[in-house]
Amino acid sequence: MASLPYIVGNWKMNGTRASLSEARAIDRGAARLPKVQVAIAPPATLLHRTREAVELIGIGGQDCHAKDSGAFTGDISAAMLKDAGADFTIVGHSERRTLHAETDADVRAKAEAALGAGLAVILCVGETEGERDAGNAESVVGGQLEGSCPHSDGAVDKLTVAYEPVWAIGTGRVPSVDDVAAMHKAIRAKLVSIYGEAGAGVRILYGGSVKAENASELLSIRDVGGALVGGASLTAESFLAIVGAAAALEDN
Repeated sequence: MASLPYIVGNWKMNGTRASLSEARAIDRGAARLPKVQVAIAPPATLLHRTREAVELIGIGGQDCHAKDSGAFTGDISAAMLKDAGADFTIVGHSERRTLHAETDADVRAKAEAALGAGLAVILCVGETEGERDAGNAESVVGGQLEGSCPHSDGAVDKLTVAYEPVWAIGTGRVPSVDDVAAMHKAIRAKLVSIYGEAGAGVRILYGGSVKAENASELLSIRDVGGALVGGASLTAESFLAIVGAAAALEDN
């Protein structure tokens, strides 16, 4: 699987039982595109129902707590996600880092907890507009990787990194091809420095206003191993167009 492009939909705080029809349609569409690994992260309220509704695609959580259980009202542990049918969880999304003040240490603890519960991990990193304008984008992202990457046994084998420039998420703005290429190259070098040669095999996704119109260009960039898709993943039509773009590149 590691060599296949990985297209993941993050539904964020969207979705009710009515959305299961979209999940089923995504699943059926993915079955026709076997050269792409497809997954979605629905809200926790839909995890179990989505697991039962689909046959092929991966299902994941959008976050998890670092503890297995306890007095943490409103939180969900990695073990709970696993029990609900999740294969993976996202950690360190910029919305968690910003709106919930999560530190790199918090993110690493969550990643370690997820791995311990048998989940794969999608670890998000990315700079703000101010950090990029100041010329600090690569150093900021490198620091996030140093502080957030898990180090438990076998972690590198179940890790995916998602680069999401904060200023491009949901804004319609997309970095230039050169900017994306440079950052993914820097992330690759940092992963190798952290994990040794095993770091060369970690998939790096791009996220931030990915849609059908720009998917082919973004997915063609060296070291871009897939996409973490937000709003465009909420309907099968728009999400499968991105999956189709990834499949078309594999056919060429």
